[in-house]
Amino acid sequence: MREKGVVSSSGYLTVYLALIMAILLSLYLALIEGARSNAFRLEAEIVTDIGMNSVMAEYHRELYRQYNLFAIDTSYGTAQTGRSNVEAHLEEYIKRNMSYEDVLLDWLFYRDFLAMSLKELELTRVSNLTDEKGAVFRRRAVEAIQDDVGITLMESLAEWMKTVTEYRLNERDIAKEKSEIDTKIQEYDDMEILVAEEKWDMVQEQTPDGKIVAKRVKVSDAEYHTVEIENPTDGLEEIRKKGSLYAVVENSEQLSEKSIFLDNLVAARMNAGTINQGNWSRVEVSEAEMLTERFFFQEYLLKYMSRYGCEKENKALQYQMEYLVSGKDSDLDNLYNAVSTLCAIREVANTVYLFADEEKCNLAGAMATVLATLMMVPEVADLLKVTLLFGWAYAESLYDLEVLLEGGRVPLLKDDNTWHYDLESALNPSSTSVRGEIGLSYEDYLRILMSLTDLNTLTARALNMVEADIRQTPGNGAFRLDACYDCIEAYIEIESTFGYQYEITRQKKY
Repeated sequence: MREKGVVSSSGYLTVYLALIMAILLSLYLALIEGARSNAFRLEAEIVTDIGMNSVMAEYHRELYRQYNLFAIDTSYGTAQTGRSNVEAHLEEYIKRNMSYEDVLLDWLFYRDFLAMSLKELELTRVSNLTDEKGAVFRRRAVEAIQDDVGITLMESLAEWMKTVTEYRLNERDIAKEKSEIDTKIQEYDDMEILVAEEKWDMVQEQTPDGKIVAKRVKVSDAEYHTVEIENPTDGLEEIRKKGSLYAVVENSEQLSEKSIFLDNLVAARMNAGTINQGNWSRVEVSEAEMLTERFFFQEYLLKYMSRYGCEKENKALQYQMEYLVSGKDSDLDNLYNAVSTLCAIREVANTVYLFADEEKCNLAGAMATVLATLMMVPEVADLLKVTLLFGWAYAESLYDLEVLLEGGRVPLLKDDNTWHYDLESALNPSSTSVRGEIGLSYEDYLRILMSLTDLNTLTARALNMVEADIRQTPGNGAFRLDACYDCIEAYIEIESTFGYQYEITRQKKY
């Protein structure tokens, strides 16, 4: 029998265990709740990253294959574009990674410890390749090429452009200057020149009344010579009328005749203001950075686009580089315009050399004097000298073009060692198989032409070519570059039936 006031040891133990179990149970439940909360956040981060990476992995394969560019085509091969398509894909990836549908016998062996669900998803910011007048596209292109190009070439291009500016190679119109000189020479044609004056003599005559008088009698009439101007450069002008391209390309029928409809391409939509726009913050660059960007962008275009002598299959145009500097809708027109521009630059450069070479100026002056004497118009000698020098420069320019289009090289400014024609040969130029080994290649001259083209114009035309090329491939007939994202930012809200909620903002870019 227990004594009054005495508690058994088993009672103490019961109370102790009850208190300890309550504490342990609270700790256990707290740990479980903490584990669930942290697991929820970790899982939310993971499924978001997986979803974002999965969306970015859906880059347009043909755009990458042809132009080494990564971008999400929001149309996904359809005619419908927009953020909603990307949001739908991202939502699908996130939901799939939160579900247990693909787990074997999930109803038997697994229980959803987190019970997560997607509450809200929105693409808050996107960057289109065509944003900032194509500057985004340029930056992606620069990233794709800058590791492959040496900075030495950039320094060479800077020197070439300095020469172009110093000698105004892209400003003077030698053809116009020559035409003005030829017009002045032609003014002498059919001019009547007095060769011999009329002659009179005094004779004596007897009048009927027997007086002797002196009388003035004309012995001979005045003689006049009608000037017939024969410009020695007329043959060269006939060649000019045909066009420089057809003067230097023997088999013109083999030139590409491809054409495109420019009104259906991205540049036309940019001009009309109907282009899709992103809302990513603009990247400001300094003038020096812009010069570097332009250089690498031009090198990217030279690498990935076709040109005369380096044509590529399955391109909307064969002479794409010529299109970039000309902007015409057909290969023939683009090549014709590019070659004509090169010819004009070469004419100025060759004219600068000729007028600075005293020996060649004297040769032209001597021939002009002889021709003027034979035509009996000595006063036209100076004009003939100038037009001979201009014609000589044009003939040399045709030779330069032929060398360039055959894969040879021509220096920007020539000297005695690189000059080809003598004066007599220049007046009757003929095709030659001689290839220059010194100077700039046709590709280098295209670099100069691109540098003389407005950057925004060059970019818009490049966008046209990329879009047109992709549309040539199966399943991409409705492809639009302004529907391609290179950067996305998403706001995602995930909740749980256990009362958790987590908001995530993620950015992804290529």
